[in-house]
Amino acid sequence: MAGSDDLILHLTAGLRPVKRLPPPLVRAFIWLSVVAAISAAFVTEFGRIETFIDRARDPKMALELIGTLATGILGVIAAFELSMPDRSLRWVLLPLPSFVLWLASSSYSCWRHWVATGPGPWVLGETTGCFAWIAGVGVPLAISLFVILRRSCPIDPGPVAAMAGLGVASLAAFVLQFFHPFDVTVIDLGMHLAAVATVVILARAAARPGLDGVRV
Repeated sequence: MAGSDDLILHLTAGLRPVKRLPPPLVRAFIWLSVVAAISAAFVTEFGRIETFIDRARDPKMALELIGTLATGILGVIAAFELSMPDRSLRWVLLPLPSFVLWLASSSYSCWRHWVATGPGPWVLGETTGCFAWIAGVGVPLAISLFVILRRSCPIDPGPVAAMAGLGVASLAAFVLQFFHPFDVTVIDLGMHLAAVATVVILARAAARPGLDGVRV
């Protein structure tokens, strides 16, 4: 017995108590609140708020905005939940309904624009700027989110990173609407989805190095 006690004392010497992390929803709320405050300040200074309000009065546009924002929020929440070792992989389904709403409402907008104006030329135009915005805003947001998520030491960082990528890219797409004075066309939707996919793929590729290595 004495030998066992000495062994335990030897193995535990120098160990520090582990500080319990706040619940995932609390950490998600804090991160989202900070992002919301920064986004609100940026939009107030540079956004086309009156144009955004006019467009948001359209029920179709309102559904698109709700779906986009909800996908961002729920994607971030799913990432925080999945970062915990005891959470089910089913959390990846959390943002699925809102993503379907976003895709369906955007697709309807494309169809309505097609009926109203005809097919028109397939020109990228300002859509390249949309891609650059979503990717350019989404990647820094993903990095900041990774810094917080890695403190949970997720056992399987892949789904965590994918949900984080989907969440931040969707939030970037929502904020983009404050600077997007026209309805989404087919090519707009394609570029938006391509940008979201790019952020998700980059986040997923960075899952292991980005979410490993911290033990608290």
